[in-house]
Amino acid sequence: MKKISRSVSKRSSCPIATTLDVIGDKWSLLVIRDIRLFGRHRNKDFQQAGEGIPTNILADRLKTLVNKGLLEKHLYQDNPPRYEYYLTEAGEGLLPVIMSMAVWAENYIKGIKIPEFKD
Repeated sequence: MKKISRSVSKRSSCPIATTLDVIGDKWSLLVIRDIRLFGRHRNKDFQQAGEGIPTNILADRLKTLVNKGLLEKHLYQDNPPRYEYYLTEAGEGLLPVIMSMAVWAENYIKGIKIPEFKD
């Protein structure tokens, strides 16, 4: 198992605080969800998600998630350069967290239903 850099921690050595330093913003888990559960890999695919992530924030999150070791990018077009994004092992490791959050929301928030996901 390849570990991501310890330098991602900003607050303490607490595992929860450290995890939040890596993925605790409003968009990171949604990008990871989109890749793993909905098969989205390209910038335009992420922009079509229902949450409406602004393009500048999307670009920043993709870059940050690559730099933190949760995503890797693959060039699929040279001119202009365009990339597809895929989860690393560390990114895949967040799937149980995402699924637990979905189950929690379905159980405790009215009107929430877990959608069908792509395999």
